[in-house]
Amino acid sequence: MSTVTEIRYVGYGTSDLATETAFYRDVWGLIPVPATDGMHYFKTMGHDEHHVVRLRQTDANRVDVIALAAASRADVDALAARVTASGATIIHAPRELTGPGGGYGFRFFTPDGLPFEVSADVARGAGGDVARWDGVPVKISHIVLHSPDHKALAAWFVDVLGFRVSDWLGDFMCFLRCNSAHHRIAILPGPPCLNHVAYDMQGVDGMMRGIHQVKQAGVDIAWGPGRHTAGNNTFSYFVTPNGFAVEYTSELEEVSEDWRPQVYTPAPMVMDQWGIGVGGPHTMPHPEPDAGLFQPAGV
Repeated sequence: MSTVTEIRYVGYGTSDLATETAFYRDVWGLIPVPATDGMHYFKTMGHDEHHVVRLRQTDANRVDVIALAAASRADVDALAARVTASGATIIHAPRELTGPGGGYGFRFFTPDGLPFEVSADVARGAGGDVARWDGVPVKISHIVLHSPDHKALAAWFVDVLGFRVSDWLGDFMCFLRCNSAHHRIAILPGPPCLNHVAYDMQGVDGMMRGIHQVKQAGVDIAWGPGRHTAGNNTFSYFVTPNGFAVEYTSELEEVSEDWRPQVYTPAPMVMDQWGIGVGGPHTMPHPEPDAGLFQPAGV
């Protein structure tokens, strides 16, 4: 069965483009990618994905697109057919993509109305090595969403896009994988919106150095540092100038094909095995319905 294989990038509409651009360039440790379409693109130092963030000016903050990868054009076509058969709304059918990096892909809304893209044959960027103490992102690790029917949406990601369930936290958080990483997507109850985007760092030391550098830039940590139980990854959450939550993480668990899902009972030392961090889920941005639900960005 054709499946999604990885995360490519997240495109945001921002009401204050200048401050969000400065955050990713000067604070978060991403590298600008040249473009001529009036939008701002950023890549990571440690991976050859063409870009991981796209920003444009909008009246209200919104998610423009969450882009995922497929292995081939045939897989893109097969996934588009399954999305269509599921009853989800297609924004555009598979076609040649004209943005930076090009490729072949289609866009659609999830049943909740969040805009997604699946693509193949996107040009690769320049990948480099990230050292232990660099404190900059290697690549996107995972994305967490809210859904008013989180169990149904998790099942949709499995049945339509080919994800597999790795674990549950109680009955309210589902961790989904599309490759050997414990999770690339996770889904929580709540209004349809993005919860956060996480970036892999070079080990715990890379994450801690990244925290230092972000705090030196005047951005306080919202929750962390800590280590989750499901996925066993470290975490440290921050909020961008336009109110989007982002995370530095490391050591996300790798799992095999015969992995058996577990259900973890929620508890403070399950949410954070270290139990030393500041804040908690209550200090993160309050979820609100995304301003772009069922509204194509047009770019």
